[in-house]
Amino acid sequence: MTGIRRAAVEAEQSDVVDHAVRVGLVAYGVVHLLIAWLGLQIAFGETGKTASASGAMHTLVQQPLGEVLVWAVGIGFVILALWRVLEAWQAIRLEDGKEQVLDPAGKLIAAVVYSALAITAFQVAVGSSGGKGGGGGSTDSMTAQLMSVTAGQLLVGAVGLGILGYAGYLVHRGWTEKFLEELDGRHGRKAGKAYRWIGKIGHIGKGVAIALVGGLFVWAAVTHDPKKSGGLDQALQQLRDQPFGQVVLVAISVGLACYGLFAFVWARHLSR
Repeated sequence: MTGIRRAAVEAEQSDVVDHAVRVGLVAYGVVHLLIAWLGLQIAFGETGKTASASGAMHTLVQQPLGEVLVWAVGIGFVILALWRVLEAWQAIRLEDGKEQVLDPAGKLIAAVVYSALAITAFQVAVGSSGGKGGGGGSTDSMTAQLMSVTAGQLLVGAVGLGILGYAGYLVHRGWTEKFLEELDGRHGRKAGKAYRWIGKIGHIGKGVAIALVGGLFVWAAVTHDPKKSGGLDQALQQLRDQPFGQVVLVAISVGLACYGLFAFVWARHLSR
């Protein structure tokens, strides 16, 4: 076990992993900027736009060398997922008290998010290669499958509550500026107002967007209707049709854009 821990520490601290993680964070920022752009287009009445990770990947794949870029983004997300798993392993060994549970749990959730984004990127890349635009099953069909199993309604509700919990975690990190811990010591302690506001608005905006998705899952569980569930795109589409929905949608899109910009700052000043 000691040998495994030593290998994990060496891998997490290696220069190769450091550079790879920075590239992955840049890819993460690009995807958030694309989703923000798609969200703004939806806010102003554009049809046929999908403000989601899948929509961002499809937008990217249509650019010059787009297929290569999407493959690179997918690989970047795989690297980020492995990095967070290594960090979780380290946190279990180094943290004490409740942080020994909360910190690794947060990093493992991030690893799951990065893994899902990697799968989405690879699906789009493979679909582009095969000329089919692969994208997998819709959220409501997957929710329907989940509801069909024993206690499925409770499982869908639990998924929704888990998503809401992650959204609250992001809002908390934004409001308390704990995201500055992700930057290196000098920039974390002495981050300028621009970094602080970009990070704060970005985390809170992303948290609100994810909370909308969690709310749809909980509503689907309460009403026992899989079609009530949905991803980020469905949440934003429904938000646009509400009173003041366009204004809120623009604000959320700006928040997602700020999160994308923070990812660039994070890549530049990564705490190692």
